[in-house]
Amino acid sequence: MAERATGGTTGAAGRAPEADRPDMIRNVVLVGHSGAGKTTLVEALLAATRTVQRPGRVEDGTTVSDFDEVEVRQQRSVNLTVAPVVHNNIKINFLDTPGYADFVGDLRAGLRAADAALFVVSAVEGIDGLTRMLWEECASVDMPRAVVITKIDHHRADFVETLTACQDAFGDGVAPLYLPVVTNGQVNGLIGLLTRKFYNYATGSRTEHAPGPAYEEQMAAYRGELIEGIIQESEDESLMDRYLSGEEIDTKVLIDDLEKAVARGGFYPVLAAGTGVGAPEVLELVTQGFPSPLEHPMPEITSIDGRPVDGITCDPDGPLVAEVVKTTSDPYVGRISLVRVFSGTLRPDMTVHVSGHGLADRGHEDHDVDERIGALSSPLGKHQRTAAKCVAGDIAAVAKLSRAETGDTLSDKDNPLLMTAWTMPDPLLPVAIQARSKADDDKLGQALSRLVAEDPTLRLENNPETHQLVLWCMGEAHADVLLDRLGRRHGVGVERTELRVALRETLGGKCQAMGRNVKQTGGHGQFAICHLEVEPLPSGGGFEFVDKIVGGVVPRQFIPSVEKGVRTQMQRGVVAGYPMVDLRVTLYDGKAHSVDSSDMAFQIAGALALKEAAAKVPTLLLEPVDEVSVLVADDHVGAVMSDLSSRRGRVLGTETVGNGRTLVKAEVPELEMTRYSIDLRSMSHGTGTFQRTFLRYEPLPAHLVGKVTG
Repeated sequence: MAERATGGTTGAAGRAPEADRPDMIRNVVLVGHSGAGKTTLVEALLAATRTVQRPGRVEDGTTVSDFDEVEVRQQRSVNLTVAPVVHNNIKINFLDTPGYADFVGDLRAGLRAADAALFVVSAVEGIDGLTRMLWEECASVDMPRAVVITKIDHHRADFVETLTACQDAFGDGVAPLYLPVVTNGQVNGLIGLLTRKFYNYATGSRTEHAPGPAYEEQMAAYRGELIEGIIQESEDESLMDRYLSGEEIDTKVLIDDLEKAVARGGFYPVLAAGTGVGAPEVLELVTQGFPSPLEHPMPEITSIDGRPVDGITCDPDGPLVAEVVKTTSDPYVGRISLVRVFSGTLRPDMTVHVSGHGLADRGHEDHDVDERIGALSSPLGKHQRTAAKCVAGDIAAVAKLSRAETGDTLSDKDNPLLMTAWTMPDPLLPVAIQARSKADDDKLGQALSRLVAEDPTLRLENNPETHQLVLWCMGEAHADVLLDRLGRRHGVGVERTELRVALRETLGGKCQAMGRNVKQTGGHGQFAICHLEVEPLPSGGGFEFVDKIVGGVVPRQFIPSVEKGVRTQMQRGVVAGYPMVDLRVTLYDGKAHSVDSSDMAFQIAGALALKEAAAKVPTLLLEPVDEVSVLVADDHVGAVMSDLSSRRGRVLGTETVGNGRTLVKAEVPELEMTRYSIDLRSMSHGTGTFQRTFLRYEPLPAHLVGKVTG
């Protein structure tokens, strides 16, 4: 280590801890549902390493991690934040993530930047469905994990019950390293099951002594379970036989095997934490049991044109490969990019290549530019502490990279590379907005471009049919935060408007109509008469124009003019202003004038004929219907199917996909899907996901026509 972290008051902007080698770094993401105690645990770890003088409180808005105005006001995390500390000369970057599903973008960014995960579970509230899903996600990439049961000093806390719930939810390999000691309703220490020591916190600082005979029976039961779990993961196959034969296994051997099993992602120790209790034990596990960046698999790397690139490792002297895991924009400071360096070393004033590919559908245009790195810093809450460099495996903030967006790759300008982007869920809640004033409208475009650059889970749509500006968000809380940032951070006033769904029109029957455009003014007049036969086509039939003119009653050069006029009127609609679809239009007769007929005259006549046809037969409004696939836990299948039916949907069937989940497929009108992401989250307790794709248009029920058009 170049130096230890300096102490100070909460959020103090002292010098940043630095690491010279990847093996002296640990990157740990904290995962858990909102309110589980992640931010409070980070405060305890900051205080235990003397990074701050005293831990802040979420309720008081004084924590290092939750410094954003929205976070202070709502008393919950909505951003990914980094809290670097030093313990035993190891630099640890703790990544505090939001626990609410709406902010999964920042959560996924934390998982990408980390090499191991601490799952934080409250001893009061237990485990939610989102935490289970994230555990499975970490398991799919073999990310090392441990569990910290928090709030063990709460009067409703039940450590044993929560431990059992963790073992049921997370499966094999989950076992406690420590047991809380409760005296007269107060947690005053922890018993180390491997060391058989009582870590006493009753005096305010940790002391060690024997646990005493009162805890021997309970300790023996859990210790046996722990040792068996460690031995099962041991590379020494003789250990199990020795243990079963009654041999006492040396504690150092067990600890060494435990650390290896945790680093491999094969064993998941459970720790306990409460007010003033448990932080040193967490730090010991992180520094001794979690892997360094050297042990973390390198993400897939390609050249700019997509050719695979092999041989890049976590080497400070290797080619530069870094990734922007989070972007924030400030109207005064500018753009700040939080960067994880995977290879090479990032230094101030160096020129790098910035590449962003594959997110054009969300408003992130592909880009490849060279930019100069400004100052490097190590963030601690709202403070940016100057850093001299950032080696492979470390995390730092880079100021004023004007084109860099979340998910972009930074590489050597002479050897530009691209990292495969991490997966992001599709935003499925549409929110229509409009500027409050002309002045707000002038600033809205730039402010929205900054939000899009920050947040890959946001998609911006300027709908050409409804002429609405639509933010596609992850949920209601996500939308509220975005609108709050537009107002408070960027000074742009916006308000929500009712979302309009783009409908279509078609004719309900076959008819004949005439378009007559005969006008005489000074000079050339207008003369064009056309007779059309108009009939509906099956859904998805599109538009057909049929020419049945004989005898030249409409000159050949004006026949395309009639078609153009019909198409223009179809785009405008004839009843509610929605485009017309699924029509066959046949031109079978007409008249022309040798002087007054013209291209424009026949365009107008074609449009008039279509309008007359619409007056003769019923005009139908068509609504878009989506094909919807809902992935949900088996327990919620019935509720989901019933809900889809209540939305005028047709359930097509179900498919078992394993892990206790079922895929429900249905066809549902888009009008009924605008708020579905919120309702599904409520029905499935946050575990359900869905995808939707446009399928076709169908007639809108008569009882809804007035509601939609009125």
